Amino acid sequence: MIRITLDKALEKSQITRYELAKRTGIQYQIIDNYYKNRIKRYDSYILDRICTALDCNISDIIEYKK
Repeated sequence: MIRITLDKALEKSQITRYELAKRTGIQYQIIDNYYKNRIKRYDSYILDRICTALDCNISDIIEYKK
């Protein structure tokens, strides 16, 4: 199972979903869907923008569990 751990990454960076939306230029609702793991298909452009804004690696926001 693949899970987005954006909640942990935002907590670690001490920024809000709203601030992340402003930094990335991505709509708040899309950020919120990633935050709440409501995404079925992951958009590489969005993941890249999030990683750039948080200055992190993709492994910091995606988790794989068997």
